[in-house]
Amino acid sequence: MKLSDGVEWGVHVVTLLAYLPEDRALTSARLAEYHGVPAAYLAKHLQALSRAEILESVQGPRGGYRLARPPATVTVLDVVEAIEGTEPAFRCTEIRRRGPGARPAREYPLPCAIDRVMRSADTVWRASLGAVTIADLTSAVGRDAPPKSLVAGAEWMREALR
Repeated sequence: MKLSDGVEWGVHVVTLLAYLPEDRALTSARLAEYHGVPAAYLAKHLQALSRAEILESVQGPRGGYRLARPPATVTVLDVVEAIEGTEPAFRCTEIRRRGPGARPAREYPLPCAIDRVMRSADTVWRASLGAVTIADLTSAVGRDAPPKSLVAGAEWMREALR
């Protein structure tokens, strides 16, 4: 399975916005600048995150995007599904009922074994992503990022919020 770049960008943006004071927002242009990604493409994903009520759009001179909910209530799965949708990665089309061994549908009382294993894997994957919140990620960033990167990010944030 390959997720779009928008998933990576979305998780990073939501994590960055978790550091903002509640009354502040960052524009899509500034968010794109911070992450070094194309602004127009990022804007599409920010709109999807807004439709999913993960982000909210704020109008006015200090407008932009901010979290719509506390970071502890937003999971990585929420972000993935906002951008990629909720459909499972695998879609069984029942090809076992085609070709030389094909039989009528009534002769296949059980779901396809391949479909079962793929759905099981999808369930485990989604449960894993659903168990990690944006608050968890902000804690991990604080532990894992190089100190100079954290300082540079904090300086950028202060400048962006002026």
